[in-house]
This record gives sequence, C-alpha cells and structure tokens, in this order.
Amino acid sequence: MRDWLKNYSIGHLLSLEGIPAGIENTNYFVDTSNGRYVLTLFEKLTRAELPFYVHLMAHLSRHGIPCPAPIADRDNEYLGTLNGKPAMLATRLAGKSQMAPQAPHCAAVGGMLATMHVAGQSYGRRFANPRGYDWWRAAAPQLLGFLDADDRALLESEMAFQIAAREGGACAGLPAGVVHADLFRDNCLMDGERIGGIIDFYFAGDDFLLFDLAVTMNDWCSDESGELVADRAEAMLEAYRDERPLTDAEHGAWPLMLRAAALRFWLSRLYDFHLPRDGEMVHKHDPKRFRDILRARIHAGDALPWQ
Repeated sequence: MRDWLKNYSIGHLLSLEGIPAGIENTNYFVDTSNGRYVLTLFEKLTRAELPFYVHLMAHLSRHGIPCPAPIADRDNEYLGTLNGKPAMLATRLAGKSQMAPQAPHCAAVGGMLATMHVAGQSYGRRFANPRGYDWWRAAAPQLLGFLDADDRALLESEMAFQIAAREGGACAGLPAGVVHADLFRDNCLMDGERIGGIIDFYFAGDDFLLFDLAVTMNDWCSDESGELVADRAEAMLEAYRDERPLTDAEHGAWPLMLRAAALRFWLSRLYDFHLPRDGEMVHKHDPKRFRDILRARIHAGDALPWQ
C-alpha cells in the first residue's frame, strides 16, 4: 500500500484498516498525512464496466451530493490496479447508518434523492439498470422451481401484472435517468438528522426516477410486517416533491412502482439465496422480507394517502 500510494499526491500512509461490511467489494479505511480516504478493490465489476460508476460519483460530487469523490492519481486517472484488481481511492464521508429511522431521517433522504435525480440529468453516460425489468423477466423463470405453491403463485401473478402494465403503457411518459437503485438504510450515512453521505453506487443505472423513490421508501418506511408507516412515507415523499415535483404520470404509476420495487428485491434476494455464483461468498438476506412488502403493496392497491 505504501508503494501504491506513491502514485497519488495525498501524503504518506499512516494507517490501513479493513472494513468488514463489504459484500460486493473489498474496502479499507486509509489514513494518510493529508487526510482520510476509502480504498475499494473491485471483486466483480470489470475495468470496462467501472467508468460509468466512478464518473457518476465524480459528477454527483461536483454537484454537491455527499457521495464518495474519486481521487485522481498523478496521471489524472481514477482507476488503478492493486493486487491484480481494479482499485480506487475516494473521500471518506461522515456519519453512520441509521437502522431505526424516524420521519426526519426519511425526509432528509427523500430530499437528497430528489436532488441527486436532478443532478443526474446532466450526466452523459448511459447504462441500463443491471437488475431492472429485463433482468426480472430473465430471473423469475429460473426461481419458480425453488418456491412453494403460494410463493410460486405470487411470483407468477406479479410478473404477469408487471408485464401487462408495461406493455399496456402504464409507464409511458415517466421521467427516467440515472438512479441509485439501492438506497437502503445501510447505504446512507446519517450525521444526526442530516445526510453525511450516500454510498455504494454499484447497482446504479438508467431507470424510472419514480422506481428509485419506491425502492428507497420500501426500505426506509416499512414496518416489520411490510406495511408503510404513514408519517415516515409522507415525510419522504413531501421532501422529495419539494426538490422535484412529480408529474401526473408519476402520480398514476406510484402504486405500480411500489410493487415493482418490492418485486425487484424479492427476486434478487431469492436469486442470491438459491443461485449464487460458484465460489461466491454472499451475505444472504432473507427473501421473505420483500415478499411480505410486495404482499402489503398489493393489498393496499391504490389506497395510498400520500399519493
């Protein structure tokens, strides 16, 4: 590490500490004589895939979003190679994850998400959401054989509903752009009731902005049974709309997108649980969490007071 840091103008190494929370990548805290940074070794994404994510973080950081700002080396490159893997240094952010959020936390996240969506509109690189609609259609048939009769029926019916909605034009005219697509509580650092940092952009891509809001709300604003907590959901939505008002099309598609966001994470958790890649060590989240959220959104229908 001392040798590798000679490629950068950030001082000499003081300490190096592994971060145990990483799932997709290997991360370290790096303290130097000039400041505090985070080193990421990319374990899955290839060097060809990484520029979309790295330059997105640089773009958002320049627009005032508190996200990791990549550090350029002496050749003005963000990506280096360490231990034979693509590697990047980025700024270290303040705060810690808030796993028991209240309405003020949800409001802060909603406002920041909208600001991020607006800033992302001027980002020039395009890359489809890697676990978006096309991935759902490919993954769902592979998972049906692992499910009991009730869960199989739920997955089949929800996929049919989502396909019919999309082909029937329910998503026509929805604003799209770069989305985080994984803004769960553990990917946001809170400093009191303000946002200290948004992290882990490695599921980002192009999708409907409303879908990103639904993903965020389903995690931050759901209770243990999967039902939305009204004051948290209302706080998030109001703060979001203060920064980026929703269109009429988005109001109409809101129940659909909440279901779509729940389906996406039920599918991905089922996939990671039943079909992990060979040799892959994955922190396996319980798929039932998002199955229950999906059921709650289906049961709620259009009866959402915060539309």
